[in-house]
Amino acid sequence: MQSTLRSTLRLSARSRRALFATVAGSALVLTGCGKGDDAGSSDSVSLGFVNGGDTNFHSCLQKAVEGRAKTEGAKVYTANSHQNAGTELSNIEDMISRNVSALIVQTVNVDSLKGDIAKAKAAGVPIYLTSVATSDVSDILGAAVVDLKKVGAEDAGWIGEDAAGKDVRVGIVAGAPGAASDLLVGGFQDALPANAKVVANQPGMFNPAKAQDVAENMIQANPDLDYAFVANEEMAFAVRKAFDAAGADDVKIVTVNGTDEGLAAVKSGEFSATVANSAKLIGETAVKNAVGLLGNKKVDKIANIPLVLVTKDNVGEAPQYCPK
Repeated sequence: MQSTLRSTLRLSARSRRALFATVAGSALVLTGCGKGDDAGSSDSVSLGFVNGGDTNFHSCLQKAVEGRAKTEGAKVYTANSHQNAGTELSNIEDMISRNVSALIVQTVNVDSLKGDIAKAKAAGVPIYLTSVATSDVSDILGAAVVDLKKVGAEDAGWIGEDAAGKDVRVGIVAGAPGAASDLLVGGFQDALPANAKVVANQPGMFNPAKAQDVAENMIQANPDLDYAFVANEEMAFAVRKAFDAAGADDVKIVTVNGTDEGLAAVKSGEFSATVANSAKLIGETAVKNAVGLLGNKKVDKIANIPLVLVTKDNVGEAPQYCPK
């Protein structure tokens, strides 16, 4: 009787474990394994990566995180919040339930992140941020920071030099309201010279189709537009298409990323400038430094990612954007 009962209990435990693995696996994907395949090993490191969206930047960032995790011998679980702050919190809660060593988060919105950080901290799971950092960094493990205001300011500075004091009209195709786009656009607007007037500012939601609609309406309402600032290169290609179709091929576009396609567009003249902020470098830095900080190594808590304003004159100086 006791033997039968023990067998039944063992089977029940195995069933519960199998059920948990099935449910968890439907929300999150184990994307990489490193040197320590024993999840229970005391020296193994597991990382949760909560991505913020579905753009080329986010895809390249995830590739970089996964690639560097293999190099560091760490397991990495991934989830995507699809530009939704509520989904981000749910993803973080799922990662906490996996008892990961640390969480790397490309946040949807810094303002909504405060509660996420508090929940993770209470569970003993430190958060490492990519692209942005909170105003108070005492509650996070660290961050690989892109000075997004400076990114916008670099593009604004190029317009200032190119306009050379002449009164010009500028349109803005922003991303999705929240962390990255607000900082980019704010930095751009703050750095524009007085002779550059913003006549339109609409969100393209980091979606090329939406951005094209925005650009079509923008050029129709402002046929004398001189420049457009677009919050990423994917949208910028759609904006260029809309402007050209409307006969406004003389509108100069400045944008952000530094992808291979974006650099080619700068070289050909489709874009006048782009600011290269390598997704590859951001992701690799995040993993390397997060693992280092967990191991109490001498690593900068806040790492600043270098930026390059790219024009036809210096295309060859842009860093690699996406892991191959």
